[in-house]
Amino acid sequence: MTAPAARVPVEEARARVLAALRTLDAELVPVRRTLGRVLREPIVAPYTSPAWPNSAMDGYAVRSADVRAATPDAPVILPVAGTIAAGGRAPDALAPGTAWRIMTGAPIPTGADGVIRIEDTDGGTTQVTIRDARDAGRNVRPRGEDFGRGDLLLDRGTVLGPAHVGLLAACGRREVRVGRPPRVALLASGDELVDIDRFGEVLTGDRIVSTNSYTLAAAITEAGAVPHDLGLVADEPSAMLARLEGALEERVDAIVTSGGISVGAFDHTRDVLTRLGATLDVWRVRMRPGGPFAFGMVRGIPWFGLPGNPVSALVTFELFVRPALRSLLGDPRPVPAPLRAQLRDAVRTQAPLTHYLRAVVARDGDGVVRATLTGPQGSGLLTSMARANALVVVPHDVQELAAGSEVDALPLAVPA
Repeated sequence: MTAPAARVPVEEARARVLAALRTLDAELVPVRRTLGRVLREPIVAPYTSPAWPNSAMDGYAVRSADVRAATPDAPVILPVAGTIAAGGRAPDALAPGTAWRIMTGAPIPTGADGVIRIEDTDGGTTQVTIRDARDAGRNVRPRGEDFGRGDLLLDRGTVLGPAHVGLLAACGRREVRVGRPPRVALLASGDELVDIDRFGEVLTGDRIVSTNSYTLAAAITEAGAVPHDLGLVADEPSAMLARLEGALEERVDAIVTSGGISVGAFDHTRDVLTRLGATLDVWRVRMRPGGPFAFGMVRGIPWFGLPGNPVSALVTFELFVRPALRSLLGDPRPVPAPLRAQLRDAVRTQAPLTHYLRAVVARDGDGVVRATLTGPQGSGLLTSMARANALVVVPHDVQELAAGSEVDALPLAVPA
């Protein structure tokens, strides 16, 4: 495995990753299970909605000419011809000088051009006293106000939210084609790592918890993919080789490893991937944290080599793995757009690298979006990531930023 030129810029590294990927096939999924999935077919309205004019509120359907003179001091009194409930049928026509009591969503009778809200009436059932004409000509939803037959409602590539799911149901779709979620093999390596069932060794200071096994599995899930946990392996090439060989035989869609990707004596991940036939398209990125990031293809499957430090692993996941998984799903915008924010803190960096600082970005009472760093920024400080909702970007050619400087901030996926 021949390494490319060291320290490629972040944008170039991400471009290489995305250029190497092929969108996964679509699958037919029940509409109730499509939340967060990427639509892989256009949705065209099969009918017009609403199919007829209907009332926007509870009240009385009237001819506006009959009520324009109504005031609290000189109300208009009309006979009530009947009641039209939501789901009911409208009468053929509204006779001049009469009203129909009507519920929200009920069809408007022919001839009516306004609905007087019930609050401006006495609520009568055989006759109604109308005390205000402000709704004359209002509160009627026209036919086709929502959509018309043949309208394109949702295009390919739409990431489906709750309203989209409801719209699919409104179109009568029981199933819809969406991107198949990638199955991602996840392997953490390191002699120092244990799972939480061996937490006693952590308390004695002999080992540390493999937090990457948990954070990366959660990040993979949140990105819309399915983690396939390969567990932990020691810094021993044959053990790592056996785990990854097994994952390849199971035909996963991507492989994510954490640890063993730097240049230390016990960093074997690159050598193991070489033995599996991997290319190495990216190795060492001009960034901090997360510089020793690797990417390549092994037997047609993308492999992401993340650093072992907890923050480095999550930052490189956000910058490279999440966009890749979204691309595999068919998301046409896999890279989230940055926000512009104003720094609360002065920042000084020590190396000509693009820095990603953990921060909380929020809009102040004066309407200004501000970024507040979450404290010390060491790559082993998982608390700095847990407190953050964004990564502040300090370009590689900037070593100092004063408080109040404008910066780009990359939003993180933080559960509400």
